Amino acid sequence: MSQVFSQETHRNLLARIPHCTGREVSDWLRTVDEGPALFRFEEKVSWLRHEHNLAYGHAKAIIHEYDLRRAARKLL
Repeated sequence: MSQVFSQETHRNLLARIPHCTGREVSDWLRTVDEGPALFRFEEKVSWLRHEHNLAYGHAKAIIHEYDLRRAARKLL
């Protein structure tokens, strides 16, 4: 079972991603958008981890943010 992050933890992880990975969150979101058409959350996290050598927490935060932004676009 995957761990659930609080909103504060999610924000903190996002803030650390540029320092830890050398890439901005927007770059990672674009990478996910241009990546393979995976449907399940954990598949996307696994792809990011293995394809781009990310830590689990960072990959999960990126995919969670990607899904949040995608859902927000659908509401507009």
